[in-house]
Amino acid sequence: MPKQRWFKPDDSLWKAIIEDVFDDFLRFFFHQADELFAMEKGFEFLDKELEQLFPPQNDSFAPKYVDKLVKVFMKDGREEWILVHIEVQGYKDKLFAERMFTYYYRIFDKYNKPITAFAIFTDDNLKHYPNKFEKSFLGTSISYKYNTYTIAEQSEQELVTSNNPFAIVILAVKAALKSKRINELEVFQLKVDLAKTLLQKQFSKEKIRALMNFLKYHIRFDNEETIIRFDKEIELLTGKSKTMGIEEFLINRATEEGKKIGLEEGIELQKESFVIALLKETEFNSEKIAQLAGVSLAFVEKVKKESETK
Repeated sequence: MPKQRWFKPDDSLWKAIIEDVFDDFLRFFFHQADELFAMEKGFEFLDKELEQLFPPQNDSFAPKYVDKLVKVFMKDGREEWILVHIEVQGYKDKLFAERMFTYYYRIFDKYNKPITAFAIFTDDNLKHYPNKFEKSFLGTSISYKYNTYTIAEQSEQELVTSNNPFAIVILAVKAALKSKRINELEVFQLKVDLAKTLLQKQFSKEKIRALMNFLKYHIRFDNEETIIRFDKEIELLTGKSKTMGIEEFLINRATEEGKKIGLEEGIELQKESFVIALLKETEFNSEKIAQLAGVSLAFVEKVKKESETK
């Protein structure tokens, strides 16, 4: 059985990444998000309001979870609140559904705001978690239902082909789950492959940086040599050429090529677009482009030949 010393998911990273890609979080869970929410108005993260209702626990044995209470603006001008409750460490908790209900009624009682709540489970327990709290006594009853999302159950292929930045977050967590069962070398390659997947996407510079940091630090290596090796690999993937940095290039590509490639197109078309842009905008040789794009050398040469004949 491989050692698990390097498996150190950091719950504080969730707080940061949720804020960095919250618009994509909404799009990930609501297909009509852009029709429902006034994204251009931004979001207000109500951490202080949440802490007033649920003071932080100093007990090291207390359940581990991350909460975000967010004010969102609707297209019709209303202000609504969204509770994001993320279980960052799997443990047996018979009172979980009751705790979700406690969050709801305390927030509603204090602020009288409509709430939609999410419980995101990041452990590798495939047993179904409760999605509602029910209580009844002598003819009086209550039923509270909330949204649940179990990362271990999600299709990796669907996440890889998704154009939503939040899918990268889910992939990073799935990689963390895998890291408990494989050796450090395999974990290293898993993270490098995920970094390549990220760099093939048409995301903004800020989101690329935020997602790369989440990937880098969500699973941290104890071995100093492995840390250095991974950092060098990331530098190689995102290093600057004589013309422009890869991050800057990705932004330009997102602007220019994004108009040509619909959001529903497959990953092969994305890879081809990435290779074409690298051929045009950088001085990298074919081997380097193949490495950055995560494709074969033959694929690069084929795209290069086709682009030259056009």
